[in-house]
Amino acid sequence: MGSSLSDVRAFPVEARRTVGYQLRRVQQGLKPTDWKPMTTIGPGVTEIRVRGRLEHRVVYTSKFEEAVYVLHAFTKKTQRTRQSDLDLARDRLRAVEAERRNRKER
Repeated sequence: MGSSLSDVRAFPVEARRTVGYQLRRVQQGLKPTDWKPMTTIGPGVTEIRVRGRLEHRVVYTSKFEEAVYVLHAFTKKTQRTRQSDLDLARDRLRAVEAERRNRKER
């Protein structure tokens, strides 16, 4: 969703590889190896944590049968996740839900 793909592509090579591996696990119905539920964004939303010299995060939902939706990807610079990152992921989740509703109504 949004700029998530280009945001992941801006991660360092090793972080990109880790994100790709973790998302592949999710597509196969497995849990990522380092994750946290993000219920403040919405039910079924999970954060993949990529640890290294810098901390990277990928927020996604896999609660819909047709796809894994990456809502937001960012580099974390402090212990606490910025409110703007949470808000952006929440807005993108709402957009996914609205898009799905519109498809069903057609």
